[in-house]
This record gives sequence, structure tokens and C-alpha cells, in this order.
Amino acid sequence: MTAVDVSYTEDGPADAPVVVLSNSLGATRGMWDPQVPALAERYRVVSYDTRGHGESPAPAGPYTVDDLVDDLVALLDRVGARRAHVVGLSLGGMTAMRLAAREPARVDRLVLVATSAKPDPQGFLDRAVQARSGGTAPLAPAIVGRWLTPAYAAEHPDLVARLEAMIAGADDEGYANCCEAVGHFDAREDLARITAPTLVVSGAEDPALPPPHQQAIVEGIAGATLLTVSPGAHLPNLEQPLEVTGALLAHLDAAGGHA
Repeated sequence: MTAVDVSYTEDGPADAPVVVLSNSLGATRGMWDPQVPALAERYRVVSYDTRGHGESPAPAGPYTVDDLVDDLVALLDRVGARRAHVVGLSLGGMTAMRLAAREPARVDRLVLVATSAKPDPQGFLDRAVQARSGGTAPLAPAIVGRWLTPAYAAEHPDLVARLEAMIAGADDEGYANCCEAVGHFDAREDLARITAPTLVVSGAEDPALPPPHQQAIVEGIAGATLLTVSPGAHLPNLEQPLEVTGALLAHLDAAGGHA
């Protein structure tokens, strides 16, 4: 499959090192809103919608994570970034992981949040069937129920509504194709090939991809470090924005400003 031109937003100084933010399955680039302002003070932040999500096209499937990597490489070329720091959560983390293994020259530093090198496939394949038969909207409450801890969700009904709208707004077929890409993903052999300095972030209460998934990534990538946030579910960047944003900045700033 050929790469598609994904929809993206740029923030921050045009001459600064580039940081790319890749969204989770079902979300849009808006999921990074808590991180963008602080990152944009010193980086050129490129946030985008994965194909099938938000404002990006949803080409006919099937998709593989390599197709999503091709889209990301094309985006880096479009914005003129020979190398970039790459931050991905869940599906975005799988895309970032595969990019770092396949195209190491394009990745400076890597952040993998609430993701897995080998998810359990059946739940994602089942969700693809559900999205095709009934659309994404009926799935939204259960999915958001995994994104935030119950206590945080109860205190932030506006955020819950916004996240459910993101999921409902995904292209049904595009979302299903992305679910299948996750279900078929296996990057366990890729981990040893990743040379980018890597920070892995885990939500201690993540029911979607629990902490053992992130621990396996840390054990597979030489020199990787692990941050576990609690309370935090599948989108810990929303629930613990100060801690996660601070960790991102500390990790990226260690590059010395060269991307």
C-alpha cells in the first residue's frame, strides 16, 4: 500500500528540533493537547491523525503497522525532518517502535507510552468486527473506560465526552483496519534493533495493555528506561499530564537540542 498524506498540525519554532506525536487507536491528535504547549516552547511539534482517524484519509484496507510507518516517513519528508524525536501511545507507540527498528536513521529519541510489542490479538480482531457491523460510536464508552481510571473519569465528564466523540468520529472501516493491524502486530524481534534512546511510560492501572507489556519492551531495548505513573490507565498523558510531560521533556532535552 502506498503512503497516504495524513492530516497534521505544527506548533513551536520552525527551526527547532522536530518532535512527532502519534495517537492511540481511536483517538485523534487532540489527545496530545496537554503536552503540546510545553513541548512547543522548545521543539517543532508535529502532531498528526493516523490514517482512519480524525481528519486523515481512510484508504481501503487491509492495513499493517508498516503501512502506518510509511505514512509517518512520508510525513517526516513533507515537513523536511531528516530525523525527529518520535512519541507514540498505544497504536502510535507500535508505529514509533517499528519506525525506530526499520528506519533507525530517522529517529533521534523515542518515547513509547502504554504500548506493546505483541498485543493479544483476539480482542482487537473482535473489535474490528464490531466496528464494521455497528460503527465505532457504540464502542466508545467501553474504550474510554480503559483510557482513564474510573475515579478520574467520574471527575472529568467533559473529557470523557470529548474522548467518546473522538472514537465515534473515526472512520468505521479505517478504525477496523487499524484494529486488525494491531491484532497482527509482533515487534518482539524488532526490539533488539532499536538504537534510539528510549523512554517507556506505563499506566499502572492500564487494563488495555497492562504494565507487563511495557516491561517486556524495556527488557528488549538496550538502555531503555521505564516510568510507571499511578493512577493512570491507557492514556496516562491525560490523567498525569504534569508527570508525563515533564518526563518527555527530560528525555528529549537529553539529546542536547540536536534532532
